[in-house]
Amino acid sequence: MNYFETRLNAGDNTFKELFHRYPYNPILTAKDWPYPVNVVLNPAATFFDNKVLLLARVEDRRGFSHLTKAISDDGISNWTIDRTPTLSSSNEHPEEAWGIEDPRITYIDELKKYAVTYTAYSSCGPVVSLALTDDFVDFERMGPIMPPEDKDAVLFPCRFNSHWILIHRPIEHDAHIWVSCSENLKYWGNHKVLINARGGSWWDGSKVGISAQPLKTDRGWLILYHGVRETASGAIYRLGFALLDLENPLKVLHRSDEWVFGPQEYYEKEGDVRDIVFPCGWLLNPNDNKIKMYYGAADTCIALATASLDEILSYIESCPTPENS
Repeated sequence: MNYFETRLNAGDNTFKELFHRYPYNPILTAKDWPYPVNVVLNPAATFFDNKVLLLARVEDRRGFSHLTKAISDDGISNWTIDRTPTLSSSNEHPEEAWGIEDPRITYIDELKKYAVTYTAYSSCGPVVSLALTDDFVDFERMGPIMPPEDKDAVLFPCRFNSHWILIHRPIEHDAHIWVSCSENLKYWGNHKVLINARGGSWWDGSKVGISAQPLKTDRGWLILYHGVRETASGAIYRLGFALLDLENPLKVLHRSDEWVFGPQEYYEKEGDVRDIVFPCGWLLNPNDNKIKMYYGAADTCIALATASLDEILSYIESCPTPENS
């Protein structure tokens, strides 16, 4: 059976658009910021005090990035944005000398705190750092938790057999998604490739990286990741899914062969860096099983797309099981 026969036999669900763009995108731009900035992009997302909180990457006019929070009742409009950076580089952390970027947020119930993983950047390259907070005002920096060069990191919200699990993407060699384990959130081991860059002409052939935080469902951990294909015109960033085993998230149950969301609209194709959709956070409304995905578009602004969790799960369960799982 060839590719097209397999695709047809998977049913109409394969052809269905899973994400729907908010018609008034982008929802946040540099013009919305209460202080001068170049661009706003790549926001982490969480619920906080019954509101939607985005922790956006903000690039200043020097070219350095910091993180600023924006809060909204409906997660779409009427954003309250901090008038100064919420979390910026610290002189006590030289690994942050060139800024901090691309946060992800996981609420850790055991700690009653939010874990913010982010990329610290300096002349030594990018490195994964971790900070804990319970109010998004004061942050307990734990510093780098992986050696450089490494980025695109997020924590699972609970332990597995007494270990925390971190998803991340070392970039010294082939740019695959890895997982590592720790008993104390500081020292990590048991490193393993979770999702590989497939090489060749694949949409995720050049490199892959985690996008939003893992989403727990009754059928497994739903993973949203970005894949990059290098073309004659430059890199294209698109999105795909994987489903991990609920009890053992080191096991990949399904992985999408096709990309499910990619640059299409003008605000995704034209900007500081063209042809990029880059989410760092999504939120599930348990009342209607709808997902809000927040993403950076063309490294310039923040946009929103929505999807049905039920439709996503139906789709990903129709996708292949990787041979190395």
